[in-house]
Amino acid sequence: MGRFRALAPFLLAVLVALGATVFIYRWLQTKVSQPVVTAPSEDRINLAYAGLDLAWGTKLTPEMIKIVAIPKNVAPSGHFTDSAALVGRVLVYPVKQNEAITESKLAPVSVTTGGVCAVIAPGKRAIAVAGDKVIGLSGFIQPGNFVDILATLKLPESDREYVTKVVLEDVLVLATGTQMQNSADGKPAPVDVFTVQVSPEEAERLSLAATNGKLHFALRNTTDRETVYTLGTTISDALDAYRPRMKPVQEDLQTRTVSGEPRSASKSAPREKPRQAYEVQTIKGSKVGKETF
Repeated sequence: MGRFRALAPFLLAVLVALGATVFIYRWLQTKVSQPVVTAPSEDRINLAYAGLDLAWGTKLTPEMIKIVAIPKNVAPSGHFTDSAALVGRVLVYPVKQNEAITESKLAPVSVTTGGVCAVIAPGKRAIAVAGDKVIGLSGFIQPGNFVDILATLKLPESDREYVTKVVLEDVLVLATGTQMQNSADGKPAPVDVFTVQVSPEEAERLSLAATNGKLHFALRNTTDRETVYTLGTTISDALDAYRPRMKPVQEDLQTRTVSGEPRSASKSAPREKPRQAYEVQTIKGSKVGKETF
């Protein structure tokens, strides 16, 4: 009897633990089996997304579009709910995979042809120039970049003197070679043709420079839209760069004797009235200086 009384608390603890275990297990089972509460179907809409990365100038096909149901209150402005409304439209901006296709990324409905012609801004023209590894910065110039175009030409008044001058600034690169988007692996690759967007007047200037001289591209920062005016650089200007400037030493003969000793104040000749100095600003290439006469 005494032994049973000693085991009673232990057995009671086991029964309580077993009952708690069964209760927790059943509670978890009910939570797992409980269906997830979702928004009513009337609060969700279908939205057209890009099924893969799409470059600007791409003409959309059904295989490029996927439809996903999303809550109505998060749908972006200008969205599409049916892929049929997008088939045949042309992109004017690149779209990444799983990004919503909206009206702002598309050309007008009247534009039915893809390619470069679909992304040229109104009033602009696309013109191609020959390139190589040097002009394309070994492939680091990609579609969508902005460049300055420099031309090295002969001076009109000389058959031997050349000048290098920026002839176009802030020019948009539409395509490199036959590609209108960066390579899939992101590695630079040299191309032999660059297609840029210019105005009709700029197209004339670029064509003349490409025909009569050699072109170079200078890659710009994507946020730098400032126009810089230059005078151009000749061979003489290039050779004159970083050359030390020698200051002429003039001996005042009126105040010094032949032996180098200063003359006395009583014997010194009257000083000449100082002449008026003129200051002229000089510009050589990108260097700005001042000369006093």
